[in-house]
Amino acid sequence: MRGERTRQAVLDCAVSLASVEGIDGLSLARLAQTLGVSKSGLFAHWPDKQRLQLAIVEHARQQWIEEIVRPAMDSPAGLRRLWALHERRMAFYEAGTLPGGCFFAAVAPELDDRPGPVQDAVALANDAWMDLLERVAAQAIEVGEMRPGTDVGRLAFEIQALGEAVVVHSHLLRRGDSYAYSRAAVLDRLRGLATDPSILPEA
Repeated sequence: MRGERTRQAVLDCAVSLASVEGIDGLSLARLAQTLGVSKSGLFAHWPDKQRLQLAIVEHARQQWIEEIVRPAMDSPAGLRRLWALHERRMAFYEAGTLPGGCFFAAVAPELDDRPGPVQDAVALANDAWMDLLERVAAQAIEVGEMRPGTDVGRLAFEIQALGEAVVVHSHLLRRGDSYAYSRAAVLDRLRGLATDPSILPEA
């Protein structure tokens, strides 16, 4: 493997490992050993640990966009798009793309008290997701699919909390029913706010 293919393969591996082990302990040596490539070859792409970590965060962000956001945005604007964002997230977790379930859920706790560029990058990615949920919820009000006066910030928080809970319950607690519970809870909430609940699947 050479050039960009090597870089992408390394970052795929790094995001996968970080979803289980966190990001702080990842090193070029660890990645080189896992991939069976030379550490010196990787050093040419990332001369220091911070640059590697920032590249990993960006790769995880792009993966989130490609696997979750873009497919969901094909749904009609409004409640169906908001539901699709949560459903695509559940499908991504269920597919086992990452062994730890979610890169961002894994790395956020270890970066909470470590200010710096890596923490900033993770925070920005999470903020972007929350902003997207709020914007799509606001659009649902604008197109008349959700009750006026709905607190879109609170709704985005609830959807995010139900998404994060799945990672803990399905991986740490080995609860296979976590996905169904999360889907049902979000659908119940959205149907309760909908001007026409029939546009959404049954909970």
